[in-house]
Amino acid sequence: LGLGFGLAGCATTAPPEPPPPPVVQTLPPSFPPQDLVGSYGLAAYHKEEDRARTEAAATNQCRQPYVITLGPSGGVMMHLADQPTPTELRVKGAPGGKNFIGPDGDPPGSLQDREVVSFDGRVLILRFIDPEVHGRYGSMVYVRCPAEGVKRPKPKVAAKPKPAAAPKPAAARP
Repeated sequence: LGLGFGLAGCATTAPPEPPPPPVVQTLPPSFPPQDLVGSYGLAAYHKEEDRARTEAAATNQCRQPYVITLGPSGGVMMHLADQPTPTELRVKGAPGGKNFIGPDGDPPGSLQDREVVSFDGRVLILRFIDPEVHGRYGSMVYVRCPAEGVKRPKPKVAAKPKPAAAPKPAAARP
């Protein structure tokens, strides 16, 4: 009798494995990799309210720019998290107009990817998909550096209004 209960316990089934995450279809990106090529000042933030300040800090990093070049097979040369040497990465489009930058062959949004939060041709903001890596590095802000020898224009400051001229004294009447 005891043997029957022991065998019955072996016949139970394990809980079903969770289904694999859906594979996101890779689409053409919203911009070609060539648009990313250049020198950038680089900084990072963890809180959204620090974004504007971080963009200004990234601009000041152009003395030691982060350089993005084209890779040998049409990707871009950038560093993966915690890697000392650049790797060729792909710009991958995804449904909903999203874009990701990551290793070739992985679907958009894979753990080694970075989501393109925004890119206007001058400022590129990337967010690491891996929550552990994002927790360490935050969102990366790349601000395009001006061409060699070209100074970035200073923001226009409104000219101070000139004080109104003092009224002329009235002429004395005889």
